[in-house]
Amino acid sequence: MSAHEHTHEHEHDHPHAEITAEAAGYYEIMETAVRELLAEKGLIGPAEIRRQIEVLDSRTPALGAKVVARAWVDPGFRARLIADGRAGCEELGISFYDDTQLIVLENTQEVHNLIVCTLCSCYPRPVLGLPPDWYKEKPYRARAVIEPRAVLAEFGTTIPDDVEIRVSDSTAMVRYLVLPRRPDGTEGWSEEALAALVTRDAMIGVVPATLPETVQ
Repeated sequence: MSAHEHTHEHEHDHPHAEITAEAAGYYEIMETAVRELLAEKGLIGPAEIRRQIEVLDSRTPALGAKVVARAWVDPGFRARLIADGRAGCEELGISFYDDTQLIVLENTQEVHNLIVCTLCSCYPRPVLGLPPDWYKEKPYRARAVIEPRAVLAEFGTTIPDDVEIRVSDSTAMVRYLVLPRRPDGTEGWSEEALAALVTRDAMIGVVPATLPETVQ
C-alpha cells in the first residue's frame, strides 16, 4: 500500500470535503424511468439490457479500420461496400443491432468527405463504437457545415482549394463512414498492417489515414 492509500476504518489525518454521490441528472432519471417502465410492461428484461450493453461495449474503431483495410486491398469488396455499406460490413461478420443504413463515402483526389450530425450525435456505432465528445458538441455540429475547411484546419488537415469538401449530415436512420485514401508507400502491406493506419478520426473525415513513416 502506498503512503497515501488508506481505508476508512481509521481517523483521517488530513481534511477534505465530504465525498457524496452526485445527484442523478435529467437524462439519467429519464433513462431509469423508461427502463423500469419497459421492464414492468414485460417488454425487456435485465438479461436483455446486459446483453445489449455488452454488444455496445464490443464495438470499437478497430472494426471500421478492418473494413477500410479490406476495401483498400480488395477492389471487389470495395465496390460492394460502396454500393451497400451495411451489407459490406456484414460480409466481414460485423452485425448491426439496429435498423440504420450505412453509406460509405470514398475520399478521392477530387473529393474529401466529412461527416457530422447537426441534430444530435447520430454516428455509425456498430462499426466505430461510441462517438468522441467533440463530435457531439454544438460548435462542431454547426461549424462543420458552415466552414468545414476551417474546422479541418483545426484538426491539422489542410484540404487544397481544388478539392471539394462534401459534408454529410447523419440521421437516426442513415449513418456515414468515410473511406479514407490509402497512403502512398503501402503497396504489399498486409490488411492488419494497413488497418493500423486507420483511425477513428480518419473514418469521420477530420484527418487522413496515418502516413506509414509516422507509425512506430
